[in-house]
Amino acid sequence: MFTSPCLSVNEENHLTIGGVDTLSLAKEYGTPLYVLDEDAVRRNCRLYVDSMNRFYDGHGLILFASKALCNTAMCKLVASENMGVDVVSGGELYTAYKAGVPMEKVYFHGNNKTEAELNMALSLGVGRFVVDNQSELLELDRLAKAAGKKASVLFRITPGIDAHTHDFIMTGKIDCKFGVILENGDAMEIIRLASTLENIEVVGVHCHIGSQIFDLEPFCEAASVMVNFLGDVKDTLGITLSELNLGGGFGICYTEKDDPVPYDQYMEAVSKVVKATAEKRNLPLPKILMEPGRSIVGDAGITLYTVGAIKNIPGVRSYLAVDGGMGDNPRYALYQAEYEFLVANRAGSAKDAVYTVAGKCCESGDLLGEHAPLQTANSGDILAVLSTGAYNYSMSSNYNRIPRPAMVMVSGGKTRIVVKRETYEDIIKNDCE
Repeated sequence: MFTSPCLSVNEENHLTIGGVDTLSLAKEYGTPLYVLDEDAVRRNCRLYVDSMNRFYDGHGLILFASKALCNTAMCKLVASENMGVDVVSGGELYTAYKAGVPMEKVYFHGNNKTEAELNMALSLGVGRFVVDNQSELLELDRLAKAAGKKASVLFRITPGIDAHTHDFIMTGKIDCKFGVILENGDAMEIIRLASTLENIEVVGVHCHIGSQIFDLEPFCEAASVMVNFLGDVKDTLGITLSELNLGGGFGICYTEKDDPVPYDQYMEAVSKVVKATAEKRNLPLPKILMEPGRSIVGDAGITLYTVGAIKNIPGVRSYLAVDGGMGDNPRYALYQAEYEFLVANRAGSAKDAVYTVAGKCCESGDLLGEHAPLQTANSGDILAVLSTGAYNYSMSSNYNRIPRPAMVMVSGGKTRIVVKRETYEDIIKNDCE
């Protein structure tokens, strides 16, 4: 019935997450409210870590793509599950640092890192810089020299693979803001240049072909292309690179029509390609890194809202307005992301109505979904939007000066606040007269 196994319906016909009644959560913490099932997140982490140990004999590391959900509680959680963290900004890096994530397990991505961010990463002892372009490479070499350090780098390579996903989240094709192109020789040239720089140590390469991908084939193709590139680097430059980061992008179930492959099957299929290609190219098996984000937290989270106005336009549509919207979930406005909706206080009842779910922002495009099947709703009901653990909090804003929601984690029937609800004082605290 549900897109996530951590959800169920109790004897009162209320939606529960991790065994906790969502109506009690809404009453205790208010709405809008992000809720994350910690036990489900840990199960997902362990699936990946165990798969890495099984299929690569432990010769690798799972990095949580913190852009999916970055706060200190989440960073502490993944570190406790023997994972590293992938960060893409100074803010994400600082969060991981304050959470106590071992810096040698932090990989710093991003296509336009600032001088301040690079210096922060050098001073904190970040494990790896994932360098995006030649300008960054030369800047990093200069800053590392000034700091008396040597920076260990991977290069983000654009492998030219169509990942069969939405254009906005497709990152492996040639026309992309990320990385250096493999096909025209730029990737080989930047590694050659880096090998001549005194304060740079080239340890590997990285690729990421996109997000919310359901097919095995693009991942296997990317693995083949990248391992063959390692072989080309060895043959051409005489350099044996020791790390291969194959990124993330594994799809999750947002609606019933989504059919993701079990994540351990992704890991197994890709491992066979990596091993066979490395053997064919006479390469030692590189250390493998992968960066799941959405598939760790996406279906482990929901968002709760209170229903406000309900407006029926005969022959057109019925609008159901909630006390949040694009400020706490901009994904529908950005790329028409689809969700499953439930009236949480009648979660087990049949869906006998259709609504366009509207937010409270002063924008006609502030929608969470259109023509969504739902139980008949009334003002004051609690609306649950499923599979919102990834990117909703990360992408949230204060548009219209609306405070961001709180976030609660549930585990073993107990609840705890991991992000406080913003107040109006929080909204104005950085204003200057």
